[in-house]
Amino acid sequence: MSITQQYLLDAHRARSLGETAPPAPGTHEWQVVREWRDERHFRAVLAGRPVRRGFRAALVRWWRRPT
Repeated sequence: MSITQQYLLDAHRARSLGETAPPAPGTHEWQVVREWRDERHFRAVLAGRPVRRGFRAALVRWWRRPT
């Protein structure tokens, strides 16, 4: 069963029971990624390690470096 079929089955079941429908697949993926990143930064601070800002910040630093 695909994720879409499972979602449709859950939505039908919720509608027949008078409950709210579940969120569509992929609705909260970016929020999950952000929360995971924040948790990783938080644990790094607690462990006394520097927080790495990521690929985009590294590219900006590289681009703005003095020649």
